[in-house]
Amino acid sequence: MEAILDTVTLAPAEREDAIRCLVRDNVVRVEIEHHVAAPQLAVSLTLGQYGDVGVCATRATPTTVRRTPRLAREDTEPMVFLSLQRTGSSIVVQHGREAVLTAGEFAVYDTASPYSLLFAQGIDTAFFRLPRAAIGLPDAAVRDVSAVRVGAGNPLAGLTYQYLARLAGDPTLLRSGYGTAVAAPTVELIRATLAVQLGDEHLSRDPLENTAAARILADLRSHLTDAQLSPATVAARHHISVRYLHRILQRENIRFAEWVRHHRLEGARRELTDRTRTNLPIAAIGRRWGFPDATHFSKSFRAAYGMSPRQWRDAHCTTAGT
Repeated sequence: MEAILDTVTLAPAEREDAIRCLVRDNVVRVEIEHHVAAPQLAVSLTLGQYGDVGVCATRATPTTVRRTPRLAREDTEPMVFLSLQRTGSSIVVQHGREAVLTAGEFAVYDTASPYSLLFAQGIDTAFFRLPRAAIGLPDAAVRDVSAVRVGAGNPLAGLTYQYLARLAGDPTLLRSGYGTAVAAPTVELIRATLAVQLGDEHLSRDPLENTAAARILADLRSHLTDAQLSPATVAARHHISVRYLHRILQRENIRFAEWVRHHRLEGARRELTDRTRTNLPIAAIGRRWGFPDATHFSKSFRAAYGMSPRQWRDAHCTTAGT
């Protein structure tokens, strides 16, 4: 289920109220201050739900968001939010700290205490909402990690960022009915990243183990077009042995080579039906998705989909254009 608001469809006088009501009823109760006049006010907002994990992908003109002491006191179900900075910058303020975020970084904050979010350049952020109970960290730990910039200094930050950015940008997963399948791994990955940020080995040990497969699969997805992708390169990025990598995947009934081949073929299949890329040679698409030999690509594609790449492109591009 997803809800989309785009203020371009609304009269200027209606925009502030529409934004306020949607955020209040579906995300969190906050005060919203826009820094442009109503005619210039622009917000594009998409809501989704992966089990316990809510997602609010937002682009907007400059804005300040405040969770006041009164609103925090009235909270009956404390939540933890993760603010994922996609482009530009923002500031998260809570518990006397300020986290200045730039693209590729994120920070968390909790609704049980007042906070402010400052978007002087505008908003290009994906917000993730989780019940504080689900995050599985002591209240003191949540407080200590709130409004702390999570970035290059955290060994899990890059992987977590890539995974969450992909999750927020994939509406087809929400519509597929399989979105709930990623809820638990998402919570565990966030928990592990925060535990590492806190530097608490005891807190991080279990979530790191529980999210190992999810982290490895996220890594594989982000490197499918990498010609050097191999068990050795993946194991090195995760600081584990190749043998242990295969053991982790085997617990999920996954064979490395089969999984990579399947998802590379899926990527090539999608690109072949992209009508904006019909001028791209089929062999080039195969090379991009890890099949340097055109004959091998054609045979693998036919075995998977029952027709050659050219037949697939012709059939589906023709269908799309009729």
